[in-house]
Amino acid sequence: MRSIRPSFTARRGRGGRRTSTSLTAVALVSALALTATACNGDGDDNADGKPTATAAGTGDGKITIPDDLKKRLKDHGFDVDKWKNGAWKNWNRQDWLREANDFINPIIKGLWDPDRMRHADDPDQGVDDNDISGDQGVTDPTPQPVKAQAVTPPYHTSAATSGKLLFDAPEGTMVCSATVVTDPAHPGKSNLVWTAGHCVHAGKKGGWYRNLAFVPSYNNQGKSAAELQNASRAEVAPYGVWWADAAKTSQQWISEGGQTGGNGASYDFAVIHVTPEQGSGGKSLEETVGGALPVKFDAPAVPQVKSITASGYPAAAPYDGQLLYQCQDKPGRLSIEHSDPTMYRIGCTMTGGSSGGGWVETGTDGKPALVSNTSIGPVSAGWLAGPRLGEVAKGVYESVSKQFAGR
Repeated sequence: MRSIRPSFTARRGRGGRRTSTSLTAVALVSALALTATACNGDGDDNADGKPTATAAGTGDGKITIPDDLKKRLKDHGFDVDKWKNGAWKNWNRQDWLREANDFINPIIKGLWDPDRMRHADDPDQGVDDNDISGDQGVTDPTPQPVKAQAVTPPYHTSAATSGKLLFDAPEGTMVCSATVVTDPAHPGKSNLVWTAGHCVHAGKKGGWYRNLAFVPSYNNQGKSAAELQNASRAEVAPYGVWWADAAKTSQQWISEGGQTGGNGASYDFAVIHVTPEQGSGGKSLEETVGGALPVKFDAPAVPQVKSITASGYPAAAPYDGQLLYQCQDKPGRLSIEHSDPTMYRIGCTMTGGSSGGGWVETGTDGKPALVSNTSIGPVSAGWLAGPRLGEVAKGVYESVSKQFAGR
């Protein structure tokens, strides 16, 4: 969750805002999803301690990276051998600011060990918030805070589609929340995950984050931070670690988004396609967790929505990021800028780390559907706001789905 800058009213009348519904380029790893086995991996190290490169999902069979693939990646400034040996930690501006289609995320096997998962921080910068009355004159009164409720474990039973999204940023190891969603190209066998744009890309002043991985039902048994000190990877991530081999967000987020405030917030959503780090025996993510949520791109206007439930792993105080929480409230409207769609807003005390977590509405048919995701909220943590999903969001979603159709 990105915190709000002071006084949005000063932004009124700002020109040059991009409102086009054109889609951003899909960010895809070239050809193979490569695996670089980390030196602290699960017993897969070479005798000399150096990582090995394999093709994702090939089990124990080691496959040499084809020379033509290496060349194609190097043409984009990406050296597989250097990357797997730590070059991903190079965040110099020239290296980080790439085109949207230069998303590079080869699997580094074993990188996300229990300690690294547990110590991931939320990607927020805390700032105070003042009046944020929107430019459309339709912002509803600030909702009363709704105390987040801890989800009853096991999470696989209570909220099977929820999980943590882990990634590395220049500031360090970071965490957001995310949701398994259906894939129209692969009914019942989806590998798609929905999250916030700011959980995959830094916006106008940065580039794609690195080492993006989704952990469904993180800490499934709801153990305390103390109990997790010596927990195994299987306890922390019982349904595996799934690495992003494609990511896409809106062009509006890439052009306008920032760490704080509302810039790009109405388009702050992303879809990633994932592949299992250790192999899944042929099972998709949806089959592995036992479900996926449909996404609703024509959700009714705020007055017609009776209730929305937001889920996430809040990591900023007073939470510690280890437990799954939910808030349920009737949404109001939040208008940030005249040219942007109105956002949903609910009362909720969840903090940073809950960013990207799914917002679910139960439709008239009695079935739940994802209608938004956590984007912004005040540092005082009394409410959350998320984008209403329309044609731009639908285009992002369908584009990633189509890219993997037939595979």
